Amino acid sequence: MREILLAASETPKKLENFLKNKFPIGYVRKVFRKNGIRVNGQRAKPDDLIRAGDRIQLYIPFERKTETAESPRSGRKVDVVFEDESLIIINKPAGIAVHEGRTVSKGESVLGILETQYHDRGIKPQLVHRLDKDTSGLLLAAKNPTTASDLESSFETGKVKKEYLCLVVGRLPNSEGTIDLPLPGREGKPVRALTRFRVVKRFSEVTLIRVAIETGRLHQIRLHFAKLGHPVVMDDQHGDFGFNKRFRKDYGLKRQFLHAEKLKLNYGGKPREWTGPLATDLEETLRMLSNQRS
Repeated sequence: MREILLAASETPKKLENFLKNKFPIGYVRKVFRKNGIRVNGQRAKPDDLIRAGDRIQLYIPFERKTETAESPRSGRKVDVVFEDESLIIINKPAGIAVHEGRTVSKGESVLGILETQYHDRGIKPQLVHRLDKDTSGLLLAAKNPTTASDLESSFETGKVKKEYLCLVVGRLPNSEGTIDLPLPGREGKPVRALTRFRVVKRFSEVTLIRVAIETGRLHQIRLHFAKLGHPVVMDDQHGDFGFNKRFRKDYGLKRQFLHAEKLKLNYGGKPREWTGPLATDLEETLRMLSNQRS
């Protein structure tokens, strides 16, 4: 059993968010799924608030992978879109997991790459949200615990607005719309999930859309459009596998067409907005589509 005592300086926050700053998200989900966590000796849930002086007991061992100098991603850096004394915003490439896991070492993850990138400056970045491995786009990291706590609170209260660029199978009939369908929550029970979309362009067999999510459920965009019968192009988990096979052959795209394009939040006392340039593989796919008749 491992015990963590919350320091006197710790501000109240959700238990899950506190743990995600210290462990890979896969481990955090595992301790909740297997009921391997207590707070002050009592059973705890992801949304429980924890405060200074609380004691967290973890009953499932965390095994950190050993990293070697021969890591294939050794020396890799990520593209920084914005940076100041407290905040880092990166444009994450597809194909890199945000956190380490069973098949991903720390050095191969976004967090590990960031820690290496900022190590010589005495900074240990903390990611405050996540993107799927095969989703590209903007990702926020804090340079200190205070900023991390503030950003986590902003995400929890819906003050951070995220907008995605997405290609879905088929021609969406409506130019804009809202999807209000429940999805599985942290404990597997249905919870509300709200997604808004606007059509950018219709092609012969696919539709390019901009998507804003009002809630942050796991795979929310991918699941919502799959439920509508218009799954994300090249989604290898919730998609149309026959269509994906043909699309990959015709256009060469090897991952889901989903890009976190914009982030909006109040920062430094004023509204701010950042845009992450579209990844090269997605740009090339759109170029090829545009050369065909809609």
